[in-house]
Amino acid sequence: MSDNASHDSFFALHHGLPRQGPGSDATTRRLLALCGPLPERPRVLDLGCGPGRSALLLAAEAGAEVTAVDLHEPFLDELRRSAADRGLDGSIHPLRADMGALPFPDGSFDLVWAESSAYAIGFDRALDEWRRLLAPGGTLVLTECVWTTGEPSPAARAFWEQHYPLRTVTALSSAAVGAGYHVLGSLLQPEGDWAEYYGPLAARADAADPAVPGMAEAVAGARAEIAMRRDHGSDYGYAGFVLRPADPRWRTRPEAPGEAAAIRPLVAAAFGSEAEAELVDALRRDPDAWLPGLSYVAEAPDGSIAAHALITRCRVDGAPAAALAPVAVAPAHQRTGAGRAVVRALLDAARLRGESLVLVLGHPEYYPAFGFARASAYGIRPGFDVPDEAMMALVLDEDAPVPRGTIAYPAAFGV
Repeated sequence: MSDNASHDSFFALHHGLPRQGPGSDATTRRLLALCGPLPERPRVLDLGCGPGRSALLLAAEAGAEVTAVDLHEPFLDELRRSAADRGLDGSIHPLRADMGALPFPDGSFDLVWAESSAYAIGFDRALDEWRRLLAPGGTLVLTECVWTTGEPSPAARAFWEQHYPLRTVTALSSAAVGAGYHVLGSLLQPEGDWAEYYGPLAARADAADPAVPGMAEAVAGARAEIAMRRDHGSDYGYAGFVLRPADPRWRTRPEAPGEAAAIRPLVAAAFGSEAEAELVDALRRDPDAWLPGLSYVAEAPDGSIAAHALITRCRVDGAPAAALAPVAVAPAHQRTGAGRAVVRALLDAARLRGESLVLVLGHPEYYPAFGFARASAYGIRPGFDVPDEAMMALVLDEDAPVPRGTIAYPAAFGV
């Protein structure tokens, strides 16, 4: 059997299916929400678009100008027809191109989108090569198959080692941070996303003509994949990642041993009093509050500390949570982005450490840019009176239950 026969049979089996990988409109909307505010008419690049379900939604609901890229021209033809039927042909521009050799200038897009397609070149290569396409403040969204257990079954491991090496959500998030991105959010896709893909694919396999050259092999491959999911689906899943390149002006890192003496005067100067510096000192002395690795600094170009941010342990109705406070920027570096950089880096560190919920009492016009929302929307309140909009929460793990109740801060806070 020729390679052409295998190629043609694979695409014949998949042609006309609504999706070419696990997904749903609901998941696309959840990922879009994690991106935060977008320009009025965002420029979107949809890579490996297939028949264009994501492109159609982004154009219709985000008002996006979408360049939709795929190598398979019949998929692009499907998208052209669907866009025309919905009156979106002026907003969606299908293009046959290789996602590993894209022809666009640097900074061309506000949003680069890749659902179920980054595997074609690999997650790490996608992070490296697609960054240049993002305009300042732009966002990269991609979905990837992941291990959902630390000990997958031998059958699942053997299957994926043959097809595509999997990592966990935490490992992929760590890879993204190491590649110079901040993780704005991640989520594990629901089982229904697999059904939206495998349901139509299974029906197509049942109806396929095995006499067509290469079709029997294509059907066998699809059925083997579906059976693996049926029998070992608890071992792996699909996850979405929303990423933004870090500000290259600021080097951020955990506080180093012996740096407390340099951080203290910065905190005092930032707040104009010793009170916040004394709070940090008291939190350092409290082993129930202090979380190693979650005291972060941003360095100025000369290597001095420009900003500091701290997360310590608090509780919500007895369940562990994380308190972001204080955030301090040296007066000479205020309103330069140093504070944003250190907060982003600290939130990444908290996510990789396994924290699922961060709380902050702060300016309601500042912290929502990091994804914080009113804590009261989650049923979370402080044990003292504050304006509702000033007490905010950020869910780092979309798949973990969010506790409800009253916040208990470490004793050092005095509340």
